[in-house]
Amino acid sequence: MSITILLRRSLVFLCIMTALTCVYTGALTLAGKALFPFQAEGSIITAKGRQYSTLLGQPFTAANHLWGRPVSADTATYTDNGRPLLYAGPSNKSPATAAYATTLQERAARIRLAHPEKSGQPIPVDLLTESGSGLDPHISPAAAEFQVERLARATGFTAAEVRRTIAMYTQGRTLGLLGEARVNVLEVNLALEGLLPNGHGVSGASDAAPR
Repeated sequence: MSITILLRRSLVFLCIMTALTCVYTGALTLAGKALFPFQAEGSIITAKGRQYSTLLGQPFTAANHLWGRPVSADTATYTDNGRPLLYAGPSNKSPATAAYATTLQERAARIRLAHPEKSGQPIPVDLLTESGSGLDPHISPAAAEFQVERLARATGFTAAEVRRTIAMYTQGRTLGLLGEARVNVLEVNLALEGLLPNGHGVSGASDAAPR
């Protein structure tokens, strides 16, 4: 095979790969930003001048907050300009180990203590276990409903008002078919504190971590 044929084939291959990796990818990126600007920019919301990512779960433990899935996070080692960075991921603990069983028991005890009115009722599994990413921002409607009475006591809203706020930030199945209904924990908490619409006209301040 002559050097001319090799060079020609190499040039054709280079042009094809350039089209696939640059032109095609660039076109999809531009189309995504044009058609879905909110999602393409990271699903960032702004409340009272602060930006929050609705795609990243974070640990909420206050009584007046909706609690999300457990987050396996480390903020001790990772810093940026003196500010701690949240690093998280799945725990990778085997459900067959005694250590994992102890962790679940501790979480269940904390949840039971905060929700005495739910004594005898099963705890939704997403309040006990991490997600695969370790940073899932959503919980199931059942997990949100489990916390309604506590939120009503802590926020001063009625249970009906808390449910109405949760419903405002509950997403149905994607395209009506994919996945399950889900509640965005951050959005509910910002709404309960008056930083997002909640239907009650109440304002406050949030300790949620901004973007």
